Amino acid sequence: MTGALEHIRILDLSRVLAGPYCSMILGDLGAEVIKVEAPGGSDETRRWGPPFQEGVSAYYLCANRNKKSITLDLKSQEGITQIKNLVKNSDVIINNFRTGTMERFGLDYDTLSSINSGIIYCSITGFGETGPLKDMPGYDFIIQAMSGLMSITGDKETGPQKMGVAISDILTGMYACIGIQGALIERNQSGKGQKLDIALYDAAVSALVNVGSNYLMSGQIPFQLGNHHANIVPYQTFCAKDGEMVIAVGNDKQFRALCDIIQKPDLKTDPRFTTNPDRVKHRDKLIPVLQELFLQKEANEWMDECKARGIPCGPIQNIAEVANDAQLNARNMFIDLSHPTAGIINMIGSPLKLSRTPVSYRHHPPDPGEHNQAILNENPTN
Repeated sequence: MTGALEHIRILDLSRVLAGPYCSMILGDLGAEVIKVEAPGGSDETRRWGPPFQEGVSAYYLCANRNKKSITLDLKSQEGITQIKNLVKNSDVIINNFRTGTMERFGLDYDTLSSINSGIIYCSITGFGETGPLKDMPGYDFIIQAMSGLMSITGDKETGPQKMGVAISDILTGMYACIGIQGALIERNQSGKGQKLDIALYDAAVSALVNVGSNYLMSGQIPFQLGNHHANIVPYQTFCAKDGEMVIAVGNDKQFRALCDIIQKPDLKTDPRFTTNPDRVKHRDKLIPVLQELFLQKEANEWMDECKARGIPCGPIQNIAEVANDAQLNARNMFIDLSHPTAGIINMIGSPLKLSRTPVSYRHHPPDPGEHNQAILNENPTN
């Protein structure tokens, strides 16, 4: 079995998270990914920590497996010539330099497409290559703030909160991956490459989904609901006798089943709670009643009853509990790789499960320039 993208070669000039996350997904799917850094290693995440394992950053490791590494000085003519030479036999080039940087290097899309008309050129920036903010640098935290995501995260007591991971980077990496694969499929028909202009700001705003749609339809600015849901009730955390749990009632049938579990059949016929729109409207009346009842038993007791009746529910797990979760381990979501500097490294695996062309873990996250000799000797500039 070979990877779904084993015939694809990618030049990855990106660093930090959005671009490297994109190229790692493509690498997991079998693509040959060549990570390009300045001499010594210019990906900032190599120095982001602790934790470090034998000097290797955990942050860097999380987004750079299944890649080879070369180092080139793009401020030198030799480095630029090497990139142009590599482009001849590549399918995709990814960069996340600020708008205009690739043009200053002489590595703009028009130049590279004249060398290889089939090249897929993916530019990842904070705000995109058009519009009044195109020259601004974009970091995930800033994007979360500006996109509206922070305004709907947290509650009245905490105020606006960012997510615990760089979600704008992750979403942008996935959108870039989707766009690249779409462009590759289209190239099979046209024989032509194209340029992708992917922005963190755009990706984060797209993640507003139903909350954004709620505003566009109603004109009402959404407020922070904490662990509550804007459109579904009850769909939130509740305190049981021994701790918190999540109950997610997605339809009226499930609500009626929940009423039976808590032995409150009268709630099923109460006109304030009969349908989900009713429950959303009167959540301030319903939630206190449910919360008081849930305090009577331990979380596992309630969750067992909910599972038996088909009501979605779950515990709030810490990362250690996640790493030891039987379901995730059955799905091979945690893997070990051997690294020449760090030794055996533990990584989160790919969620992609393909039956004929499964993902593979072929290469450790590379040290800077680890593959200079093998790759650059294969592609002499003369």
